Amino acid sequence: MALIQTSLIWVTYAIAVVILLAISSIFVYIYQTPRDRAASVTTVCIFTTSALLATVLLMPVDIALVSSTSLSSQGRKKDWATPNRVDSIVYTLKIVYYTLYSLDAVLCLLVIPFTYFWYEEYDEDAAEHGEQTFGNRLWGAFKYTIAFIVFVVILFLVGFFVPVTKQAKHDHRLDFDYFKHLLEENHGERALSFALGLLITIGTLVYILYTGAGLALLPVALIKSAPSVSAPILAANTASQLEQNRERQRQLERRNEGREGGLDTRDRRELEALIREERTLIRRERLAAESSGEDRHWLIKAWIKVEAVFRPLKLLGGLILMVLALLIFISMLITGIDKASNSICKAHCGYVLGHINIFQPLNWIFVKSSKVFPIDYVLFLLLILFFFCASVVGIATVGIRFLWLTLFKIRKGHTSPQALLMATAMLTLIVLAINYSVAMVVAPQYTTFGPQTFCDRLARHPREQPDCSSDHGAIKPCTELAENPVAKDVCTPSVVSTFINRVTVNFPVFGVVSFWAQFAFLAVYLIVFLTTLFRTPKLDQEEMDRDLEEEEEEGLLASTGRRFGATWQDITGRVRKNNYGATERNGERS
Repeated sequence: MALIQTSLIWVTYAIAVVILLAISSIFVYIYQTPRDRAASVTTVCIFTTSALLATVLLMPVDIALVSSTSLSSQGRKKDWATPNRVDSIVYTLKIVYYTLYSLDAVLCLLVIPFTYFWYEEYDEDAAEHGEQTFGNRLWGAFKYTIAFIVFVVILFLVGFFVPVTKQAKHDHRLDFDYFKHLLEENHGERALSFALGLLITIGTLVYILYTGAGLALLPVALIKSAPSVSAPILAANTASQLEQNRERQRQLERRNEGREGGLDTRDRRELEALIREERTLIRRERLAAESSGEDRHWLIKAWIKVEAVFRPLKLLGGLILMVLALLIFISMLITGIDKASNSICKAHCGYVLGHINIFQPLNWIFVKSSKVFPIDYVLFLLLILFFFCASVVGIATVGIRFLWLTLFKIRKGHTSPQALLMATAMLTLIVLAINYSVAMVVAPQYTTFGPQTFCDRLARHPREQPDCSSDHGAIKPCTELAENPVAKDVCTPSVVSTFINRVTVNFPVFGVVSFWAQFAFLAVYLIVFLTTLFRTPKLDQEEMDRDLEEEEEEGLLASTGRRFGATWQDITGRVRKNNYGATERNGERS
C-alpha cells in the first residue's frame, strides 16, 4: 500500500512535468520572432523554463510524501513508516531538490549566458564564405562566459567557507529540535544554501517589480482586452479601403499627366492626404495579418484560434483571477504581519515563524485539500501557473530595463533571441523568489507539515505509540515549536521548508531582505491594481506607441467592447459577405 501511494505521487509529478514541458514550448514559440529563430536558443529556453517550473512544483510532492507517513486523524505514524523508511523518503527528496536547484543555478548563470554569446557570435556573411568555423564561434562564446564561470566558482567557495551566524547557534530561542537540525549541515550543503540564498534574494528584487505588477495586470487585462473587431473583418475592410485609396491616387496622377506645373494645390493636398492614409492602412493591414496568424508558425496560429474560442470566457476568467489575486494579497499580508509580530527571533533568524497565530485563508484551503491527494496538487499547480503567467505579463508590459532605459521588449511573435534568453534568466530568478514566497508567506503551514498532526499525550509504554482515538481534542497540528516528545517522532517537516529555513537561519540577511521584500511586492501590486481599475492596460503596444495614429489602430483590436461575431470570425477565419460581395460589420456595409 505504501509503495502504491508513493508511486502514485511520483507518477502525478511526472505527468505534471510533461504538461509543463508543453506549456514551456508554447510560451517560447508564441513569443519568439519567426525570422530570427535559433534552435539553440529555443532548446535552452524551453528546457530552462521546464526545469524551473519542475523545481517549484516538486513542493506539493514533497508535502504529499512526508504527509503520507502519518495518520492525521489519529496523530501518529503509520505502521510501515519506520524511521528508516521516513529517512529514505527524505533522502530521495533531498537528492531531487539539490539536483534541480543546482541545475537551475547552472542554467541561469552559465548555460543561458553561453547561449546568448553563442548566438551573438554568429556571422552569416562570414559563415557563407567559410571565414567562421565552429571552433572560432565556440571560443568566442566561451571567452565571454569565463566571467560567469569565475562568479559561480567564487559564489560556491564563499558559501563553502563562510561561517554560519554565531548568534543563531547561541540563541536560546532556537533550542527546539527543529531549529537545531537546521544548524547541522556539512560544507557542501552550506555552499548550496548560500548560493541559492543569494539567487533568491536577487530574484526577489526582480519579483517585486515584474510579478507584483503582473499579478494586478493579468486579471484586468483579461477583462478589458477582448476585441470588438475580428481580425478577418479588419483585414477585409482594410484591403478594400487600401484599393480605393490607391485607385484615387492613380486617378489624380492620370488627370494631371502632361500638365506643366504638375499637380495643382488642391490635388497636391489631396494626394498627400491619400499617401498618409495609405501608410496608416498598410500598418492596419499588417496588424490584422499578425493578429490572424498569417505567415506565422502553426503553433501560434493554433494558439490564436484557442484564444478566440475561449474569448467569451475572458471576462469570467478575469474576475476569478482578480478574486484569487486579492485572496493571495490578503493571505500574504496576514502572514507578513504575523511574522513581524510573532517571529520567535525576528531578524536574527530571518523572521522564522514557529506557528501560525492568525487565521490565514489560503493556507487553510491548502491544508484541508492536502488530506485528499491530488486535490492540493492541482490547486498548487494552478497557483504556480498564475504566478508564472503574471511574471510573463509583467515582463511583457514593463520590458527588460536598466534603470529608465529599455534594453529589450517582450512581445508575442516579435521577441528577439537575445530578449528571450534574458527573459528566461529573469524568470528563473523570479521562480526561485516565488518558491520562497509560497513556502514562507503564501501557505507556510501547508508547505512545512501539510496536514500532519500529533497526539499530545504520552504513550503508556515506551514501545507503544500514544493513543488519541478516544480523545480527539488531544490531536494538534504539527508546528516547529511543538515541545511534546511525540511530535519529534511523528512530525516530519518537508524538505523544501527545511532548506529555505536553513538559508534564513544560517544567513539571516537573506531572510530579512526576502521577508521585507514581500511588503514591497504587495505595495507594487496594490498601486498597479488601483491604476488598472481606471486605465485600460496596453499590453504589447510598444511598437504602436510611436505615434497616436498607430496607437489608434491597435485600439481596433484591443478595445473594451465585445461581440460574439468577432469571436466566431476569428475562429473560422472567414468574413460574412452580403449579396453584393461587400463585407458587413455591425450591420454596416463597407
